[in-house]
Amino acid sequence: MSMIKNSELCGQAMIAYLQQKGFPQVALYFVKDERTRFNLALESGNIEKALESAKKIDEKDHWYRLGVEALRQGNAGIVEYAYQKTKNFERLSFHYLITGNLDKLSKMMKIAEVKNDVMGQFHDALYLGDVRERVKILENAGHLPLAYITASVHGLHDIAERLGKELGDNVPSLPGGKQASLLVPPSPVLCAGDWPLLMVSKGIFEGGLDDTGRGVDEDYEEEAADADWGEALDIVEVANLQNGDVSLVLDDEAVHEENDEEGGWDLEDLDLPPDAETPKTAPNARSSVFVTPTPGMPVSQIWVQKSSLAAEHAAAGDFDTAMRLLSRQLGVKNFSPLKSQFIDIHMGSHTYLRAFTSAPVISIAVERGWNDSATPNVRRPPALVFNFSQLEEKLKAGYKATTAGKFSEALRHFLSILHTIPLIVVETRREVDEVKELVYSKRICSGLQMELKRRELKDNPVRQQELAAYFTHCNLQVPHLRLALLNAMTVCFKAQNLSTAANFARRLLETNPSNENQARTARQVLQAAERNMRDATQLNYDFRNPFVVCGATYVPIYRGQKDVTCPYCYTHFVPSQQGQLCTVCDLSVVGADASGLLCSPSQMR
Repeated sequence: MSMIKNSELCGQAMIAYLQQKGFPQVALYFVKDERTRFNLALESGNIEKALESAKKIDEKDHWYRLGVEALRQGNAGIVEYAYQKTKNFERLSFHYLITGNLDKLSKMMKIAEVKNDVMGQFHDALYLGDVRERVKILENAGHLPLAYITASVHGLHDIAERLGKELGDNVPSLPGGKQASLLVPPSPVLCAGDWPLLMVSKGIFEGGLDDTGRGVDEDYEEEAADADWGEALDIVEVANLQNGDVSLVLDDEAVHEENDEEGGWDLEDLDLPPDAETPKTAPNARSSVFVTPTPGMPVSQIWVQKSSLAAEHAAAGDFDTAMRLLSRQLGVKNFSPLKSQFIDIHMGSHTYLRAFTSAPVISIAVERGWNDSATPNVRRPPALVFNFSQLEEKLKAGYKATTAGKFSEALRHFLSILHTIPLIVVETRREVDEVKELVYSKRICSGLQMELKRRELKDNPVRQQELAAYFTHCNLQVPHLRLALLNAMTVCFKAQNLSTAANFARRLLETNPSNENQARTARQVLQAAERNMRDATQLNYDFRNPFVVCGATYVPIYRGQKDVTCPYCYTHFVPSQQGQLCTVCDLSVVGADASGLLCSPSQMR
């Protein structure tokens, strides 16, 4: 440090090297030219050094650039001072408006009046919401109709009456039936100053090489003692001033003379070698520098890192990882049916608080199972809007619609269950098994799709009989199985396929139907078929050979034949459907590799 202080370290090459390597704050201390010093100070963000150079240069362009940098740093005082030096009254008025300094804004309106700046004066009156001043400006500018309308709609009836007399027959008419309202800027809660900045310790160059900082800083502090740069704009009484005479309104910068009087102890300096420097502070001295606390990890990020459940990733708003998890676990490819569930889960796991009107909304994560005794530093998993009880209610509604024969409504309920299960989270192993049992609602989904397809085939009785027969092999509940058997028996009997109808009648009687009409109809069909046990048409249906039904082509896949399955809903398909989207759940790819449904933290332990 002593070698640098005592050596002549100059030259454009050295300065350019420091600037190129990203150390403009170091090059700043080796520059004598004020313009170069000003540019380096702006580049390094040293607003105080830039202010010193701007005062010495005193050119409008440099004051403007200083104001731009000060505005970027939030130093409202220097911004105001720079606007004053460049006499940029329009920017200065808007600066007072956004910082809430209405007193100085009213002074700016008086200055605009002195300068005969009609538009500037009118803008300041708009900023202040001063209707009387606006009427006065319009009247002085010769716009009597506008002045009359402004006074009338704002309730200044005395002024409007006087202006109406001056206008005579040219009084403008106002539209009726409309209520006028005064547009006034919101009153500032507080008068804003400089943005808060962190305290930082000075570097070695600022402390060891800054030989000009002390004297200039003292003058600067004396000039801005009240920390409000606006006092540099002293506005005297403007009543007796002529228009355009602003020199009396804006005072130039005061020049402070140094006190050169002799005094002190007249202590002589010691000629010590450069290596004899000692530290200025003791090693164990406590630093007064404020250290910014390390920001904590967002709760949503904690949820993502601690969980492999797709629902919790969706709650955190990380939809990409949630979709990757579902693709890996269930082979999901089509996420369109899950879009609304993703959004509901994310919105439901957060609550939002409003602060000031100009402040952004504060998002707060809602945790599952939180209580007053919870440890504050331990984050719990997100609260989810979907739970197992909701699925049970949908299942009951689906069964009820199926019993009533409302197959489209029932299918909608069962598909909603299939589309919600991937985003369900339960706690225990028993609940995991119950969720997996709900997945088997796909069987009735496939049956309902076949029944809806059968009703569309009006002109194909053979295919109608086949689909009705297949529906009876979908592992339905007993009440629904009885209805499916009764329907298949009726369709086949009417088509004179008596042998197949007799089979459905036997199966119906084996269920011990509680409805006597169903039992009586089955016995009658069985008696009629025994007299002529034959089928009029050949069906692709062999009830003696166990089979499953393809979810896409609705053809039987008998035992021993090759098939592929959906990794999520386990629906069987013929091999030609490999790689296609499952037609039952409408989510997964048929035949895709998947690890299986993951819906509980207990599955990861």
